[in-house]
Amino acid sequence: MAFLSTPPFASTAYPAKFSHHSLDSPVFTPTFSVLGLGFRSISHGVVVRNSNQAEPLVDSPQIADVPLLSCLEAIERLKTSQENQKSKQQYLAMYSSIFGGITTDKAAMVIPMDDHMVHRGHGVFDTAAIMDGYLYELDQHLDRFLRSASMAKINLPFDRESIRRILIQTVSASKCRKGSLRYWLSAGPGDFQLSPSGCQQSALYAIVIQDLSPFDQKGIKVVTSSVPIKIPQLATMKSVNYLPNVLSKMEAEENGSYAAIWLDDDGFIAEGPNMNVAFVTKEKELVMPHFDKILSGCTAKRVLALAEGLMREGKLQGIRVGNLSVEEGKKADEMMLIGSGVLVRPVLQWDEHVIGDGKEGPVTLALLNLILDDMKSGPPTVRVPVPY
Repeated sequence: MAFLSTPPFASTAYPAKFSHHSLDSPVFTPTFSVLGLGFRSISHGVVVRNSNQAEPLVDSPQIADVPLLSCLEAIERLKTSQENQKSKQQYLAMYSSIFGGITTDKAAMVIPMDDHMVHRGHGVFDTAAIMDGYLYELDQHLDRFLRSASMAKINLPFDRESIRRILIQTVSASKCRKGSLRYWLSAGPGDFQLSPSGCQQSALYAIVIQDLSPFDQKGIKVVTSSVPIKIPQLATMKSVNYLPNVLSKMEAEENGSYAAIWLDDDGFIAEGPNMNVAFVTKEKELVMPHFDKILSGCTAKRVLALAEGLMREGKLQGIRVGNLSVEEGKKADEMMLIGSGVLVRPVLQWDEHVIGDGKEGPVTLALLNLILDDMKSGPPTVRVPVPY
């Protein structure tokens, strides 16, 4: 069984500033995957753990007979499983072009198992934040979404304006005023072949997520990733093929860190698993890696634009997008991660090297406050109102 991914964006109640310290007649097929459910796979008394070790199960349950369930029985079991699941994320509404509408019933938030996004990874996605009833940088993210779809050779099921309207209506139906909107475009359902030629129509999905986790922007530690970086053709599109990203994130967590930093084939600093990275040099220059080999971050580009205000205030002496070596990065006064999930997050240590004075840097905090202000009161070009 496959699942829709959980979003990198944590839709929480952001601070104003940051300083230092019913499905009555359900219609399902047997080939549907369900969002948000977790299952433990048991085989020969062994459970596979994420530490790459196999551990024998003690008193593991033995399944003698697998029940054959009716559609209604399966749905009831699904609902019970969802009720017992502990999660800080709530799924408030979902749109699917497969059933041609929006549902707010979590048990109906399903996608076909024969969708090529599920079993072949042939799909793209993007995310937009919801802040105070506005979608932040929806058009910027939607443009990137459509570019990714073109690169992945997925035809659009609707034109851009129709997709945009569907996304806004999905948020409206959710009644969510602070959260995130994640949306996918897949080659569509059809069969379990490799080629999408058997898929009659591409599929659009969207879901509104509310995250109850507290907003945390304390300084963090990162490590250098040993997981190979994606080739530029794949890294520059936002596809659902995130296994390298997941392995990189897991590597960081196994080493007591928040994220792992990728280097490109030439050894220059590239990006994190789902965020961009930037530095403030001792000369007070904001430096960010080129976007030609990595994902073009919408939040990162907005930070570059907002940073011009810090130059006018004299807090920055320059802004540059270019190559940066690991040595230069570790010698910088400040380091930060930038993305729709982390916004602007200070990095205090990279591997064993302390960044700057080991505290959240003033430019990093200033950029975080600028993004927060922009999300709350920015221009119409970055804030799209949701009619509730």
